Parts: sequence; C-alpha cells; structure tokens
Amino acid sequence: MSIDSITTDTIPIVIQQSDSSKLSEVDFNNLSFGNHFTDHIFISHYFDGKWQDATIQPFRNISLPPAMAALHYGQSVFEGLKAYRNQEGKVFLFRPMDNIRRMNVSGERMCMPQIPEDFFLEALKQLVTTDAGWVPETVGHSLYLRPVLFGTEALLGVRPANEYALVIIASPAGYYYSEPVKVLIETDFARAVKGGIGYAKSAGNYGAAMYPTILAREKGYQQILWTDAKEHKYFEESGTMNVMFIIDGKIVTPPVGDTILKGVTRDSVLTLARDIGIEVEERRVSVDEVITAAEEGRLDDAFGVGTAVTIAHFSAIGYNNKDYYLRPLEERTISLQIRDRLTKIRAGIETDVHNWMLEVT
Repeated sequence: MSIDSITTDTIPIVIQQSDSSKLSEVDFNNLSFGNHFTDHIFISHYFDGKWQDATIQPFRNISLPPAMAALHYGQSVFEGLKAYRNQEGKVFLFRPMDNIRRMNVSGERMCMPQIPEDFFLEALKQLVTTDAGWVPETVGHSLYLRPVLFGTEALLGVRPANEYALVIIASPAGYYYSEPVKVLIETDFARAVKGGIGYAKSAGNYGAAMYPTILAREKGYQQILWTDAKEHKYFEESGTMNVMFIIDGKIVTPPVGDTILKGVTRDSVLTLARDIGIEVEERRVSVDEVITAAEEGRLDDAFGVGTAVTIAHFSAIGYNNKDYYLRPLEERTISLQIRDRLTKIRAGIETDVHNWMLEVT
C-alpha cells in the first residue's frame, strides 16, 4: 500500500492506495445504478471544532457507535454529483461547486458544521483521480459520487452532535431508467411542508417518501408526483427529481423554495432550454392545468430531472383512477434536444459555454 499526502489551504488529505482493484469484476457494458463501488473511500472527521483526519483509503466498512446522533435524531445530509470522461480521455466533474454549496445549505438547516469549499472540492478531485479508471468511457455513462455528512457523536440527549463524519463513495453508473416511467399524482401523503426541510437534501426526506412510493408501485406506477401538503393542488417534485411540463411548447416548472430542492440538473436543463429559445416559466403549476392540457392534447411532454436520471420522461400520468398517456418519445423534440446537448457538453463533444465542467488533474 502506497501513501501520499495532498495539502489544501486548510486540511491535509492522506492518500492510501489500495493494493488490489475490483475493476475486473464490473461489466461496464451493463451498469445498473449504485451496485458497484470503487476501490477507495474518502473519510474525514469533525471534532474539537474543526475538520481533520482526512484520508482516501481502500474501500471498507466503517465502525460507528450505536448511539450516534445520525441514527437517533436524523442528522444526516448527502449530495449526488457525477464525473465524466470526455472524448480525449480526460475526466471532468460536472458543476461540483453547486453541489458543495447545496450540501452546506443542507448542513446548516440540520445544525451541522460547514465544510470548507476548497477542502471539499479537493477531496472530490483526489478521490476521482485515485479511482480514475472507474470513470466509464461510454457517452452518457458516468462515475456517480455520493458525499454524506452525518453526526457520529454517541448521545441520547436531543441536541446537535459535536462530532461528525464526511464520507464520499463513488459508483460507476449507466442510465437510471432505460425507458419512460409511469407516474402517479400523490394526493394523500406529503413530501415536505412550508417551513420544513424540503429544500435540504436530508436523509429523512427520502425515508419518508418510500412508503407512498411503494403503494404507487403496487398500483403499477414507478414513481409519484408530489403535490403541496396543504391542498394537494400544485405540483412540487417527482419522486427524487424536480419536475417539468411542456405545455403549448413552453416549459413550466414549480419554483424552488423551502419545499422544493434546488436541483443542479434542473438549472442546467432550464439554462439550455433558454439557450435554444424555449420559453420557460418558473411558477406554481396546478394539477388541473396539467390534466386539462393532457385532455386537450396540449401536454407536449412531462419529465423529471435530477443528477441520477438527467431527464426521465414520463410515459403516463395517473390521476383519479385514470391514466393520461403522453406522446411517443421520438415526438418530444424539445426535451430530447436538451438532453442531447447536455450529454454532448459532458462528453466534450459540444463547447461548454457555461463553464460547467471542471477538469480533474
């Protein structure tokens, strides 16, 4: 095992290279999401009021106290971002600073320490550099990165922990969905409430979403469309994604706020839409508006957007015991054009005019 050290402006990162690799065990032509993990893991601990003990080491299980704060009081937030390989073989991170800043926003809401941005970015870059061989060569495929911050102090009193861990793991990923998904409008359960933690990428948000999603799957749907908690009249998100509709050739999408996550892919899609001259409205979108548009043949498209899926098209929307089927995928020219441009930017085929790609060296 070789050991190197990288020093940021604030915290040194010790790199312990693994003596062996699991790369040969992975079929990169048939990647499913989140089932394979790279050879290394990043770990840093926060105690005595500062981040320290930062290491990249061979991937392993970690030992944690059964009374730690994350298990009992939900102090856990995470992020999802990706690294891509371009046509020249170079590796890039896609908009990492947006994810870094959003994770600090989530951490602040959950009373967790801020992570210095330069330290966080260097940790991501060094982990990707160490496991660069895991970044797929196929256009559209990526290395998915999952940073997670959680309270590790052993305590049973209800208060913020004084000790935390920042862990980053990585997993090569293909397409999340291989075909358009059928979604159900949720009118009983709620994902988030005004004044709550819906805008934070808190682990508890996703745990609470599982039960209504399972109920929807029992009815034949793969995902749900969340509506507002007060009246269930307005759309908010779709499963783990932001949601967009194209009505009469115009993209309409709910605005981000304290019940809706500020999606990095969401912003990217809207930016590219405006680039090609598509009108965009960020406003409240009612269930009635979308269903009426579907009935009148004016719902051109509907899809979710997120890091894992990029763009996940809907095949049908279920509401009040009726399914409203959307147009065939090949007719959805706007979203397909945006997806194609985003894919080409990440692969280095199209010029990155927005400076979204950060080279990993």
